[in-house]
Amino acid sequence: MSQELFAAARSGDAAQIKNLLEAGAARDAADEAGETALMHAAHGGHIAAVQALIAAGADVNAKAQQGWTALAKAAYNGEIGHGYVEVIEVLHRAGASLDERIFFGITPLMLAAGGGDASVVEWLINNGADVLAANEGGRTARMMANDKFYVDVINLLTDAERQLGVSEEGACPTTKSTVKPQVVNLMKPATH
Repeated sequence: MSQELFAAARSGDAAQIKNLLEAGAARDAADEAGETALMHAAHGGHIAAVQALIAAGADVNAKAQQGWTALAKAAYNGEIGHGYVEVIEVLHRAGASLDERIFFGITPLMLAAGGGDASVVEWLINNGADVLAANEGGRTARMMANDKFYVDVINLLTDAERQLGVSEEGACPTTKSTVKPQVVNLMKPATH
């Protein structure tokens, strides 16, 4: 019955999820990769499926073998090039951690920043995600956005760092810069 639950979660079929759970499917069963139905629903951005699983008591902080959580899965879906703010919000309200780390110490903010999803990055920053967190290689979310020239994301993260008292590289920490550098805008096209 778990395979049917995973399939319903991947397709976003909330009604089928409810039927399967009522018939005895285990809400926190894991597949061969250690991923739960909630992770599958979150990865696809299926808000109604996520809500149905949470209502049934699914563990919002369950971790797969490589550390993946439902919130990390919702932060950035590489298959379609963006994450899902609405799903992250529902998961967080249900108690999901914003800073839970997956493999190599990567946080959901780093996933969204590295993928160029400004809307997810902005939501995470505004709701308390650790902007200064570094992965096992010492890289922050801003560094990951810098690698791919995601200007909107870089600007959001730089502003958040400034609010925390972090100065720009090479700037004197006692002086606030009022001149913004000129940047060629190579934004990732909006897909949602």
